[in-house]
Order: sequence, then structure tokens, then C-alpha cells
Amino acid sequence: MAGGGLLDLKRRIKSIANTQKITRAMGLVATAKFKKVRDRAEKTNPYFEKFQESMNAMASSPDVLSSKFFARNNSDTDLYIVISSNTGLCGSYNTNVFNEVLTKTTGQSVKLITVGEKANSFFTRRGYDIISPVVDFGDSPSFREAVDILRPAIDAYLAGSVKNVYLIYTKFYNPVKMKVEQLQVLPFVQPSGKQEERLFEPSPMEVFDYVLPKYLNTMMYCAFVNSIASEISARMNAMDNATKNASEILDALKLAFNRARQGSITQEITEIVGGAEALKD
Repeated sequence: MAGGGLLDLKRRIKSIANTQKITRAMGLVATAKFKKVRDRAEKTNPYFEKFQESMNAMASSPDVLSSKFFARNNSDTDLYIVISSNTGLCGSYNTNVFNEVLTKTTGQSVKLITVGEKANSFFTRRGYDIISPVVDFGDSPSFREAVDILRPAIDAYLAGSVKNVYLIYTKFYNPVKMKVEQLQVLPFVQPSGKQEERLFEPSPMEVFDYVLPKYLNTMMYCAFVNSIASEISARMNAMDNATKNASEILDALKLAFNRARQGSITQEITEIVGGAEALKD
């Protein structure tokens, strides 16, 4: 290989080595954040599940069926709250969310509340009606942020401008398992099957109408922290895979470089020896 080829290999080796430093650093940052967000998700999930059990028990009472949160309207539009990330480099995390939304909404009349810059830019380019883009949040969202995200959805439902409200997010199970899930936010769906009987005072209807908004806010917060835990886990795995891939490419390039250099040196030695023999003659 000519000298130009060796220089090209050197440049590629240097470039990939620099990229590997970046992916390794990003992986370390994601790993440092991961324990905190995982602990928050694992503590929030049991609380939400118990809250859900109580709401299902309350909703099983026929006394609450006239609540405004069970009401149906004549709107033909659904509202989806979509949780994504603000930044990329997190594997297929955002793509899985977007594919789920496209599957559910193609050919339908829908409005969106997008959480995360990636969802906002993706669905804006495709002409979706986004009523509330949310991009200003970090790795530790507060309960108040979840309440503020959900408020326009509840207002739109109670005003009758949307028929159903859904939430699409990524549920965190463990560092290697996360799944995009859809929850129906409104109208509240009466649970099937027999529920545990409970006594509510002053009445099931009053308690239901008072507690349900708090339950929906908790649902939103739980989905939010699960999505962030899934995002950071996906980024940690993606950067780890990228670092390993960079190592494999570097090994292959270094081998090619050494072979090329060896070939070049051999050729030069052959030319020198040939020239010396020619002088003897």
C-alpha cells in the first residue's frame, strides 16, 4: 500500500479512537445517573399500583358511574400524551415510542401533547396537531411538572374537545428490559371482575371526583420517571455497545495498518537490495 493509504488508515484510527473516548464518557455519565433514576422508578411503581387498586375498587361502585370522568362526548378526536427524550444517542428508545404512536394514530383524528424535544420535532415534521410541547425537564422531574403536563389533557377532555386521552410511555422493568406501553387516562374505565369491597365516606361519588385527578397526576408522574429510567438505561447500553464496536473496528484497522506498513517496508527493502545488486553488475 502506498504512503497515502497508510496516512488514511492513521486518520481513521485516530478518528475512531476519539469517538470511542466520547462514547465511553457518555456511558460513564449514564451509568452514574442510572442508579438514582432506577431507584425512583422502583419506588414509584408500587405506590401507583396500590393507588390503582383503590381507584378500581371505588370505580366498581355503581354510585360513581355518573361522574364527569366517566362521561362520553361526541368528539371524534383523541388526545395522546407521548413521552420521549430531549436528546438522542439512546438506541431504539425514541424509535419504539414513535412507531407505537404512528401505529395507533395513522388515519385517525388526533391531537398530541409531546414530552421531549425528539417527539416534538418528529411529529411537527409530520404535521401532527401538537397542543402542548414540553421540552424543559431534566433527569429528576418533579411531581408538579407531571401535573402541569397533564392539565391541558384533562381540560380538553372536560371541555368535550377530545373523546379519549391516552398516555404512551416506556415502562422500565430492568436494565435490559423496557417496553412501550399505552394507558387510557380518560374516560376512566370501569374495571372488570369483582373488586374488594371498601367503605368510602362521605360517599363514593364525592371521594371519586376528589381523588381521581390526584390518581391521574400520579399515573403521569409514574410514567414520566419510568420513561426517564428507560431512556438512561437505553443510553447506557447504546454507549456500551458503541464503545465495544469501536474497539473491534480499531483492532481491524490496526491490523490492516500493520500489514500495510510491513508490506511497504518489505517493498522498500526489496528495492534497495535490487538496486545494490544492479550496481554490482
